[in-house]
Amino acid sequence: MTRIGIYGGTFSPPHNGHLQAAKAFMEQMWLDILYVIPTAIPPHKEMEVPVSAADRLEMTRLAFSSIEGVYVSDMEIARGGRSYTVDTLRELSGEDRRLFFLCGTDMMLTLDQWRSPEEIFRLCYPVYIRRETDKTLDGLIVQKIADYHQKYGKVVRRIVTDPIELSSNEIRARLAEGKKISHLVPQAVETYIRDNHLYV
Repeated sequence: MTRIGIYGGTFSPPHNGHLQAAKAFMEQMWLDILYVIPTAIPPHKEMEVPVSAADRLEMTRLAFSSIEGVYVSDMEIARGGRSYTVDTLRELSGEDRRLFFLCGTDMMLTLDQWRSPEEIFRLCYPVYIRRETDKTLDGLIVQKIADYHQKYGKVVRRIVTDPIELSSNEIRARLAEGKKISHLVPQAVETYIRDNHLYV
C-alpha cells in the first residue's frame, strides 16, 4: 500500500512555512510520496493579488525542488475552474493507495461544508496542522474531530510541530511595501519574484 500525501493551496507565493509543514507531514505520516498541488481557482477564498497560475506553479516547483519525495503537480491548474478537493482525491485514489490530505486548522474546522464531504472522508485520511497559537480554538478542534469521527468514521490526525504563523498574505504585503522577504521564502522563489516583478 503506497502512502500518498496531498498538500494543496494557492502558493502565492510558497514560503518557508509551507516547506516546514510538508516535511513534518511526510515524516509523521510516513509518506512514500507527497503531491503538492497549486489550485487553479480556490473555492474558499478570492485571489487578492492576481498572479498567473503558471507563475504560482513555477514558484512552487522551485520551492519544493530540494525535498526528496515531493512531486509538484499541475493537475488542478490543468483541470481548470474552481479546484475542489474531492475531484483531486478521485483522480489520485486507487486500491493500492492510501491517501492523506493536509490542511490548516481553519480548513479542517469547515471540512463538513466542502463539496461532497462524505466522499472526501471515504477517499482519504484528513490531517491538520496548527498555523496559529489561539488557545480559544482548542475546544472547538476537539469537538469537531469527535463530530467527524461519529459522522464519517474517520479520525482526523494532527501533525505535531511548532505553529506556522507565516502567511503568503504577509509576504505579499511586505513585497508591496518594499521590505525584505529573504528570511521567509526559499532563495529561488525570491529571485523568481524579483525577476518577474510579482506582487508589486
